[in-house]
Order: sequence, then structure tokens, then C-alpha cells
Amino acid sequence: MPPSVTAPVPLPIIRFVNPDGTLTEAGRSQEIDTDLARALYRHMTRSRALDREALALQRQGQLALWLMSWGQEAAQVGSIAALRESDMVFPSYREHAAALYRDITPAQLFAQWRGIAHSGWDSQKHHFHIYSLVLGTQALHATGYAAGVKMDRSDEVVTAYFGDGASSQGDVNEALNWAAAGTLPVLFFVQNNQWAISTPPAVQMRTTLTQRAAGFGLPSWHVDGNDALAVHAVTREAAAWVRSGNGPALIEAETYRMAGHSSSDDPTRYRNPDEFSQWEARDPLLRLEALLKATGTSRSFFDELDEEAQAFASSSREACLRLADPDLADLFESVYAEPHPVTSREREQFIAFRADLETEH
Repeated sequence: MPPSVTAPVPLPIIRFVNPDGTLTEAGRSQEIDTDLARALYRHMTRSRALDREALALQRQGQLALWLMSWGQEAAQVGSIAALRESDMVFPSYREHAAALYRDITPAQLFAQWRGIAHSGWDSQKHHFHIYSLVLGTQALHATGYAAGVKMDRSDEVVTAYFGDGASSQGDVNEALNWAAAGTLPVLFFVQNNQWAISTPPAVQMRTTLTQRAAGFGLPSWHVDGNDALAVHAVTREAAAWVRSGNGPALIEAETYRMAGHSSSDDPTRYRNPDEFSQWEARDPLLRLEALLKATGTSRSFFDELDEEAQAFASSSREACLRLADPDLADLFESVYAEPHPVTSREREQFIAFRADLETEH
């Protein structure tokens, strides 16, 4: 007999709001929270304004690199808004919308991309780990952290963000297996943005991401990542599952990377313009805006938000231009959580050495 290669049936996609802003059958069965929709829209708008300003800053030489989250705002904002503020998050390198939601400032974000800090924020204060520039490592970091959470008997949910490309990395697959085997409280949130740099999912995998989750023994959800309300509802449900002690879970959010992989990439070299146009019509901000208008949100709300977004972009630019190079002596402050005699002594030695050099010159 030939060997079996059957896999679980792909999960249907969960969607509440159509691209034109009308409700799906599933959406009509929900009680749409207009206040929540407005709050999500506001955060998404701010993120896009920051993205555009940051790209301009990079083009002008103020940032070394920038990776845009354009098109993925609903996936990020919808998901992180469904978590508790105390839930630890491990991002990759494109989660700017999620970072802003956790009150990380543009200046703190820019510090890393300007090359003057490994991370501009306190990860414990914001419950938001530093960006991981190495593909997929944050999945293992999150799983290790979740092992500690379980040992502490906490009900915290640890969330790891990564993309379809990172899902092919060994670290991610090790994390999925470890989390499942250990019944660890970690939620894997995969933003399937259709492109692993220049490689589409059809080339890098033969099953869907949710099917692969089943192979590791994880429950999974497949959601329209451009529908902020559906993402929020699915994340809330998945987080509740994990928080109840059932072990890890995975969400695949189907979205699209509207920009290049980074500011150094030209996606027109490998991407069909028709594909871009099709996803442009599914824009997450336009979708939520259409729903809000249809449900009675006034024009003044959008006008005020446009002004707020413009002011936010301007203040972000000013904050970037004010960034100063760090004092190298500060390097010794970030080795241990508390002051340590060895690093304190090394810091004093460095300061003395630097003073001698300045005296000589």
C-alpha cells in the first residue's frame, strides 16, 4: 500500500467584516462594539502615520533601516488589544503597531533602527521584549519564558509574533514542539503576509500553517488578518484557552506585506502588480473606516483623527532628529538586572581610560 500523506482539512478563514465594510454572516451574529472598533482604528491610523514618516526618515539618512508594518496593522493591533497588559509579548522586527499599543514611543523604536541602541525601551516595564532581528529566535525565547510562567503558577499568556517565513526556521518548529510537549502557556501568532522576503508560501511549504500546528498537537485558528474585529475576537478566544492551562495555541492571520521586506528591498522585482492591487482593495484601515461610517460614526471623528495622525508623525520626526548618540559608559548598565561589582568596576576603568585618551589628544 502507498504511504498516506493526508493532512487535516485546512481551517476556514474567520471573518467578521468584508473588505467593503459590510458584515459577514459571522459578523452579523456578533455584537459589534463600536467603541472598540474606533479604538482599534485610532491605533492603526497612528501606526501607519509612523510607518510613512519612518520610511521618509530612512530615505533621508536619519535611520539605517526600516521594516514597514503597512498592511498588517489590523493583525497587530487587533491581537495585542485582546491581551492583558501584563501578558509578555515577544515580537520579531515589524511589530511597530503592537509596540505603539504598549506605549513604546517612536523615539524608543527609532533608537534601534538608527543604530544607537539594541533596544530603546524597558521590556519588563512594557511587557514587550526587544525586537528580534534573527529570524524566528523569539519563538524559542517566548517558549522559555512561558516555561518560567508555568513554574511560577501564573495565569500569564506569553505571545510570540512571527511571519510565514520564520515558520520554516528550525527555532520556530523546536518552539512549537517544546511548547506542546510541556503544555506551556504560549500563543504563537503568525502573520502570514504572503512573502518571506521574495518567497511566497506556495514555494516554501506544502501545507497551511494551521495544518502544521495540528502536527505538533496545537489547536489553531485561521483568521482574516485584515479584519481587526475578527482578529481581536479570535485572539481573545485563543488567549483564554491558553490562560486556562490547556497549553499552547496558534493563530494564522492572513494578511499582506504591502511594502518591501525592508527599506532596502524593491518588491516590484518579484511581485505581480495585480496581486498588490487585489490586496490594496482589502486594506485594513479602509475596511474598518467603511464599517464605522456605516454604523454612524461622524465625519468629525475621522477629521480629528487625521489631524492627530499628522501631528503624531511630525512629533515622531522631531523625536528622531533629537536622538543623541549614547554614552558608551552606559553599556555597562545593561548587563545585569541589578548593579554588579564586576561591571561597576569595569565601568570605572573604562571612564578612566577614556579620560586618559582625551587628555592625550
